[in-house]
Amino acid sequence: MNPTVWLIGAGPGDPELLTLKAVKALARADVVLVDDLVDPQVLQYCPQARIVRVGKRGGCRSTPQDFIQRLMLRYARQGLRVARLKGGDPCIFGRGGEEAQWLSDRGVACEIVNGITAGLAAASASGIPLTQRGLAQGVTLITAHSQDGSTPDWSGLARSGTTLVVYMGVAKVNDMSSQLLAAGMAADTPVAMIERASLPGQRLCPSTLADMARDAEAFQLRSPAVLVIGQVAACRVLGIADAPAEAAPPLRRLA
Repeated sequence: MNPTVWLIGAGPGDPELLTLKAVKALARADVVLVDDLVDPQVLQYCPQARIVRVGKRGGCRSTPQDFIQRLMLRYARQGLRVARLKGGDPCIFGRGGEEAQWLSDRGVACEIVNGITAGLAAASASGIPLTQRGLAQGVTLITAHSQDGSTPDWSGLARSGTTLVVYMGVAKVNDMSSQLLAAGMAADTPVAMIERASLPGQRLCPSTLADMARDAEAFQLRSPAVLVIGQVAACRVLGIADAPAEAAPPLRRLA
């Protein structure tokens, strides 16, 4: 069955990181529901579509999720091809799984189009390998912001031995540091806090687990930001210390 709804990941911010599959889906869409974190340049690939801005941004007031889902359903039942355009990847802290299941339960065919998630882009843009022989054999992606106010199992994460990549954690830096230290993670564990990953004005704040709260405050760290915790955070394989990205030239539409 051909999809009538595409759940599309727009990537971490840099419009050049959009996938070809996403470009092709956008070109076919009749209506596009767009999150706040999507770069406006991406919309050039759907000039024929009606654009509906739904304003989703982690930790901020935004369009209710139920309203967005019902809007997609209404458009799909009108016979329109719908693109739900999200920052990052739809199924990594993007509620893509919930939306796909909700629509599927109501007989609407969906397709998920992957995007580059912010954690991967932040690390790559900063020259940090999330895995490296002798340092880290795995990666754990975590959100510090939950709908019910619960906190991650920091104790279990401290024992995992993996690189920790934390989304939506700027407001929780102090608690995160305290919990991981209490769980036995070394105070000198390297930390990299990356603001506006892949975007013009990207900033990198290097720190340690013990000092990350103080350094984040002194650095005036702001969202959107990704935190990388683990031995690999001390690596700079590209020789980057603080990497403000230059603005990319405007994109050209693909033929």
